[in-house]
Amino acid sequence: MISFISNKVENLIKKHDESDPFRLCQSLGILILYEKFSNNIKGYFLVQSRIQIIVINSNLPEELQRIICAHELGHAILHQKLAAKNTLSDFALFDATAQPEFEANLFAAELLIKDDTVISLLNEDLSFFDVASTLCVPAELLDFKFRILKHKGYRLEAQLYCHGDFLKKP
Repeated sequence: MISFISNKVENLIKKHDESDPFRLCQSLGILILYEKFSNNIKGYFLVQSRIQIIVINSNLPEELQRIICAHELGHAILHQKLAAKNTLSDFALFDATAQPEFEANLFAAELLIKDDTVISLLNEDLSFFDVASTLCVPAELLDFKFRILKHKGYRLEAQLYCHGDFLKKP
């Protein structure tokens, strides 16, 4: 699973010469909408009349919106058929600990956090949490990246046990 997702991200970046999730969505014809939601809903992906749509909570800070966009882009790339079969409310309320959420988090981590950047920061003797802070990402997202790096053969000690629902937290 990790190799498959990592290859998907690598091929996507190469094909579009882009790693910014917003610009990738534009290149892929995925519509991004912004809505004001409570803090409980950060974003969701849906397919409506064959149009792929990512909806992002406009109340969130820009850096978190970027992470949400990458996560939902993961759903668009990895789970398009699943999204097409579910109604908006079913998919928006999808169980956050389910496999699709875990996979979308892996996708976001691989897209947003470059391998060499993490290794370089760790070689500067920054702690796990300092690396997350420097990269402006939640520690949980960095933990997903650590899982990917370990799968690629890097010897790292993961600091957390990542859960698929960390983006659900207010």
